[in-house]
Amino acid sequence: MCTHHDDQSQQNLPCLHCQPHTYIRMVQHMIERCIILRMTRDECVKALDHHASILPLVTLTVWRGLQRENKDFFETYGHFVSPRPFLSKN
Repeated sequence: MCTHHDDQSQQNLPCLHCQPHTYIRMVQHMIERCIILRMTRDECVKALDHHASILPLVTLTVWRGLQRENKDFFETYGHFVSPRPFLSKN
């Protein structure tokens, strides 16, 4: 039984402390969805923090792991996706 109850246990999400492998795999899948949506790393970190309550440090750590495993992909992806400038409302 998980003793680390927080918002995630209410959403039926795995617990980082009780199920670390399952939790990391879930974050990886969320990052992959962000990539499909052509989000930058920073946009992905903010989105997962806001929408899934994933700590930015966790997202960054998993992102870096994916980068190490897929250097060629992320090098190409970095050229393909660039930060979007803020649009001014005139």
